[in-house]
Amino acid sequence: MAKRIFITCLFNYILMILKISLSLSPVFLLLFLFLFLDSLRLVNKTILLVCLAWGICSAALSFYANTFLIREYSLNFELFSGYIAPVVEEMLKMLLILWLIRRNKIGFMIDGAIYGFSVGAAFSFAENIFYLMNFASEESNIMVWVTRGFGTAVMHGGTTAVFAIIVISSLNRQAFFGFAVLAGALTAILIHASFNALTIWPVAATVFIIVIIPLALILSFQFNENAIRKWLEMEFDTEVSMLAMIRKGKFAETRTGQYLLSIRSHFPAEVVFDLYCFISLYTELSIKAKSLMMLRENDFAVSPDPEIPAKLGELKSLRKQIGNAAYLAITPVLRMNRKDLWKLSMLASEK
Repeated sequence: MAKRIFITCLFNYILMILKISLSLSPVFLLLFLFLFLDSLRLVNKTILLVCLAWGICSAALSFYANTFLIREYSLNFELFSGYIAPVVEEMLKMLLILWLIRRNKIGFMIDGAIYGFSVGAAFSFAENIFYLMNFASEESNIMVWVTRGFGTAVMHGGTTAVFAIIVISSLNRQAFFGFAVLAGALTAILIHASFNALTIWPVAATVFIIVIIPLALILSFQFNENAIRKWLEMEFDTEVSMLAMIRKGKFAETRTGQYLLSIRSHFPAEVVFDLYCFISLYTELSIKAKSLMMLRENDFAVSPDPEIPAKLGELKSLRKQIGNAAYLAITPVLRMNRKDLWKLSMLASEK
């Protein structure tokens, strides 16, 4: 009798470990894979931890929001989970990604996708912990936990990653911010709602998610890394040449210098001088940022430059002194779009 009880307890213990492993580990294994594929080292570890923390917080907020809506409006659970829960959960998950994009903390689809996936991974972790605590002893069907670990969890990570990819790629094509966010949000919500609708065929839904989401992200990583390398190669040599001309006192011979001469009559002399200083310092910092990316890609150790904080502060001061009109006038020739401004944010994190 004692032996039978021991075997039963051991079996239940092993079954519980299996449930935990199947429901919690797959999505984090995928996250580690995506981090490994980030050969350009675009992901900031501090931001990654913030994303993981927000994923857990957004799961808690979603639980309370969903519970409130169901009780307050006496909604049918199946209808709610199919059409309303995806909206609530995706909107909460994407809030941090939106803030990071607006603050130029995300520069490319790769880091955006990883940050988005980490938010979704932590969200699913919290959600599956809740299910394990409340239903693990009641639900003995292993396929339920396989579905939660390989299907639901990867779906949560994938939808937020897809949102980030669509927003960033749209902004890089000069789309309006509102349009980019709307396109990304609708796509994420549609994927989430479609997955929920397919839960009547859980195995099919899980297989679809576990194949399509990782494949789509890996392909986007490959495409974006090639684009980043071209961007680095094309602009690095140009900026090095321009900085050399500036330091030789031959800035007027460059295209940017000629452009500055052509607009100088529109601004006071002191503003034109500040523009010259701003262009010189921005170019220097841009070269440093690109050099840092190249060194990271080739696994070279990089020591923080003690002069960077002061130079970033000086650049910020010059930006205020030249004013909005002068800044907008030089933006086209310096290519100061969102991924270029991200470089400065990356340098700031290295100080």
